[in-house]
Amino acid sequence: MKMLAIVGSAMLVVGSAAAAASTPTPISIVAAENFYGDIAAAIGGEHVRVTSVLSNPDQDPHLFEASPSVARDLANARIVVLNGAGYDPWVAKMLAANSAPDRLVIVAADLVHRATGDNPHLWYDPATMPAVAAALAAKLAEIDPADAADYAANLDRLRGGFETIATKFSAIRARYAGRPVSATEPVFGYMAAALGLAMRNERFQLAVMNDTEPSARDTAAFEDDLRGHKVDVLFYNSQVTDPQVDRLLAIASQSHVPVVGVSETQPAGRSFVDWMIGELDATQKALAGPSS
Repeated sequence: MKMLAIVGSAMLVVGSAAAAASTPTPISIVAAENFYGDIAAAIGGEHVRVTSVLSNPDQDPHLFEASPSVARDLANARIVVLNGAGYDPWVAKMLAANSAPDRLVIVAADLVHRATGDNPHLWYDPATMPAVAAALAAKLAEIDPADAADYAANLDRLRGGFETIATKFSAIRARYAGRPVSATEPVFGYMAAALGLAMRNERFQLAVMNDTEPSARDTAAFEDDLRGHKVDVLFYNSQVTDPQVDRLLAIASQSHVPVVGVSETQPAGRSFVDWMIGELDATQKALAGPSS
């Protein structure tokens, strides 16, 4: 009996070890920003483990400083997804310091042919996320061909969400194209262009984006647009506040110009698709005016 018990225990251990060995290790993906992480999780599903570095909607991404733990995550990642176009240069530096021949890197800017100096807020360009999703599905199928069908099915589902976004902005464009708007910085620039909105005060926005002081002339023109109600909506970066932005928001309020806050980081508890639909809903309401 004692021998049977020993044999039984040995078989249990061997069986457990075999089961553990047959359970595949999730593919490690590190996304520089959480909206790319959301897309990676949607494509990879149960086959991936995703870490998003920039994920705090209350943090100014431009003030981010990478920690040693971020360096470790990047060093151990099988796939890295970043924005590029000068938005997250710390990623390239860390990857260079921890080379890995089998690591795959997806740069959103490369997929949509953008470079440093262009508006780096690429996730608001309707072409970006479908391209990133397709690239992720292809890279995951390359690493894990046995589950390629899962990645393809997940990509199809996600494309349905992208189509919902496209339908929304097409409806807004059809009704409000040509309407004049302004912004404190060009976070929403690509989406505003997709909506056919006429963006004003772009020199002011570029100065803010490049951390330089807008000229007195450009500032005066911006304030005149608000006071004279020459713009129908003011967009602002809800993650960045300073006295100058606060002043413009106050003038917009006094002049009854609708204000829409947009963010650089995906809000907690929301998918990328839900986030974009929410901001498009807010834009549509603002363009419709106070009676909406």
